[in-house]
Amino acid sequence: MTLALQVDGRTELGVTFDPLRDELFIAQRGRGAFLNGRPIHVSDTPDLAHSLLVTGFPYDRQTSAHNNVRQHEAFLMRSQGVLRVGSAALDLASVACGRLDGFWEFKLSPWDMVAGALLVELAGGRVTDPSGA
Repeated sequence: MTLALQVDGRTELGVTFDPLRDELFIAQRGRGAFLNGRPIHVSDTPDLAHSLLVTGFPYDRQTSAHNNVRQHEAFLMRSQGVLRVGSAALDLASVACGRLDGFWEFKLSPWDMVAGALLVELAGGRVTDPSGA
């Protein structure tokens, strides 16, 4: 489950719950990012070559040319590995708490990523679009 609160287009609060691990991630602007009440921080992996990444694929991956296959191959060859877990919200939470070093995916909806993006940002990470903006 994931929820976010935006005020005037800015995300102020993000919550992601993983019922399988009984983990509650909370990010609140001005307070920080937390896992079960303890502060979290992104990993300090120095570069892509030493990183473990996570991604997902769009539902129309078999018919769309923008299906992440090319990017998956490129990152797989430049990193320690690429996982596919299946939940963008939990993938972002794993990056925020330093379990994984990076995440990317295409064609996500706001409800898939807004809370997780705030988690990553407040845990010291950087959130960009594919062009780096």
